[in-house]
Amino acid sequence: MFMTPALYVLEKALDAATLRQRVIAHNVANVNTPGFKRSDVSFEEKLARALGVEPGVELYRTHPGHLPAGGLELTPEVVPDNSTTMRQDGNNVDIDREMVDLVQNSLNFNFAVQQLNGRLAMLRYVINEGRR
Repeated sequence: MFMTPALYVLEKALDAATLRQRVIAHNVANVNTPGFKRSDVSFEEKLARALGVEPGVELYRTHPGHLPAGGLELTPEVVPDNSTTMRQDGNNVDIDREMVDLVQNSLNFNFAVQQLNGRLAMLRYVINEGRR
């Protein structure tokens, strides 16, 4: 009853940010492991397609729009990056990139939490004022 498209997108965005946090931590932990290939989380591309938004648009700053009915699947996926090599030993983890990704992920997570809190506050207000 209360699961609107906006709440669904926010839920999946939080799931993606949580998974991305774990993946970045795993990448950083293996920065000195020979042959290790970094991973990333694929989510924003799926969300852009679902919303009909041009790729590269800041998705967390736009209105969720109208999502197609019927079980939209926005599950984040871990995707290995086998295309690059940073060092002679085959490892492709760039610690500077991982730190930037960590900060960006933290900002996206906090923004999604603020949006979710705002929407839940509206529901709480309606429920509490409806009793009067």
